[in-house]
Amino acid sequence: MPRFAANLSMLWNELDFLERFGAAARAGFRGVECHFPYSHPPQELAERLHRHGLAQVLFNLPAGDWARGERGIACHPGRVGEFQEGVGRAVDYAAALGCRQVNCLAGIPPPGASPEAVHRTLVDNLRFAAGRLADAGIRLLVEAINTRDMPGFTLCRTAQALALLEEVGSSNLLLQYDAYHMQVMEGDLATTLEKNVARIAHVQIADNPGRHEPGTGEINYRFLFGHLDRIGYQGWVGCEYKPSTTTEAGLGWMAPWR
Repeated sequence: MPRFAANLSMLWNELDFLERFGAAARAGFRGVECHFPYSHPPQELAERLHRHGLAQVLFNLPAGDWARGERGIACHPGRVGEFQEGVGRAVDYAAALGCRQVNCLAGIPPPGASPEAVHRTLVDNLRFAAGRLADAGIRLLVEAINTRDMPGFTLCRTAQALALLEEVGSSNLLLQYDAYHMQVMEGDLATTLEKNVARIAHVQIADNPGRHEPGTGEINYRFLFGHLDRIGYQGWVGCEYKPSTTTEAGLGWMAPWR
């Protein structure tokens, strides 16, 4: 049976962030993820996790200035020092929260940077991060994101992500597979999951179109959840969707899996 983690950056947005931990636990979640935990002291977040019996299963490395449209700096040639500092900060948070995996957003290349410099910077940064996180007992993940929601994002197809894993060459770099993003870009979700399950450490879900909860669009999640069990997937399934109305009203899709 899939283990669902509530994405607290997307769900219960009517509540203060710290109050979302309790809402997730009451809804039946046993794990949570978020985009970025860094606006709160790690001890404060750890206390919420402990209070509600939740596991922090994922968050992202610092990704630059999100409000100004940055979506990761791992591919930015001029910001390697900032990226490395962000890896250290993520290690501190992961240790405090008991989180064993962290995702790296590859980013949108900066204007004027050559494709060769962008690619080399990304590979070198991932090698650095994979090694630093391995020393701390934390897995590094990387994901492909659709270019409709994030135009220009440098990593947008499964084959690209897998080739990047090969080039980096670290056993501590694995794939985060987002079913929504890959439905937009390429489809063939079940076959891709089965073919690459050994390299997939985390799965995220949302339906398409709209990026709403399962059951609102074209993806057959009832089949896909059973498929994850059949192929032996052991990781968490992150619920990274935008509720079509309210979070609570849209949780009916979970009923068969509780």
